[in-house]
Order: sequence, then structure tokens, then C-alpha cells
Amino acid sequence: MSRQQRKGQSQRRAHGLAFLSYVMTVAGLAAISWLGLASLQARFAELAAARDLLVRMESAGGPAAPAGEQGGMRLSGPPFLGGQTVTMAGAALQQRVGSAVTAAGGNVLSSQIEPQGADSHKDYLTLVASCEIDQKSLQPLLYDLEAGMPFLFIDQLVLQAPQAVGASEGSRLRMLISVSGRWQGTK
Repeated sequence: MSRQQRKGQSQRRAHGLAFLSYVMTVAGLAAISWLGLASLQARFAELAAARDLLVRMESAGGPAAPAGEQGGMRLSGPPFLGGQTVTMAGAALQQRVGSAVTAAGGNVLSSQIEPQGADSHKDYLTLVASCEIDQKSLQPLLYDLEAGMPFLFIDQLVLQAPQAVGASEGSRLRMLISVSGRWQGTK
């Protein structure tokens, strides 16, 4: 093989390697672009689902209809505490907890709205209530408060058994409960 033939083969190999690296680079960029677009499409689908959920939650707003109540539990209504002022929202929270305790067959002995401190969230209200309730009614009450509308959270629950010596199973429990809910505020 002559020198010129070797030089020609070497140039063809170099051109082939350059073409192959060019094709691999274009294929890699195409794959990266496709993965980026697929990720972007998935994020847009998540955004659309979140917007749909938000629209459904906001459309559930407004006063709760009597047809939406089952056994005292509010299944419909606004997701947040209503009221144009924090005082009205606190009254709504107090009324909601009081009606839930009464529907479960209990008594509210006392209740108060906790003042909002510097470390608490400014749009959350907390109610501390002292109640008496039958032991069998405790679980339905807790379910009603946490699963019903508006969204409420039980922050603390302290139960005290009856202290009487001859107390039967039907004796009432003393309960101290701390319930918080989000106040949407004025729009």
C-alpha cells in the first residue's frame, strides 16, 4: 500500500468519525429536548389538576345547606372559617365546635378563643373548649370536627375519666380540646 492510499484511508476514517460524532451529538440533543418537553408536559398536567381541585374547593364555598348535613356532620360548606372580622370568625369557630359537641350528645362547659401570639399564624384561630361527653360519642365527635367543613384541626385533646368511686361505664368523660381553623379574612 502506498503512502497516498494510507493517507486517503486515514482521511476517510477521520471524516467517518466526525460524521459519527455529529450524529451522536444531534441524537443526544434531541433526546435531552424530548425529555425536557415530556417533563414540562407532566408539570402542566399537574398544574391543570391542581387548578381543577382549587376550582372545585372554591365552588364548595357558601353557606352549608341542611341537605349537606348528615347526623350533625357538615359535609359541605366553605373550607375556611367565615366572617369579615377575626371576632366573627372566632364566633363561627365557637358555634361549629359547640354544635358538633351538642350533636354528639355532649355539653360545652366553657370555651374561649386563644389570642394570636407573635409566634402563631395570623390567619389561624384556636378555640380551647372544656366539655363533657359520653365515651362512645367521642370518636364520632372527633371525626365530625376533622372531616367536616370548614377544615378544622385538633391540636390537643385531654381526657379525664370520672372520679366517682361507683362510676359506671355510662359516666361522662371530661374533655379539654384545642381546635384550630384557618380564617380566610377579608377579600
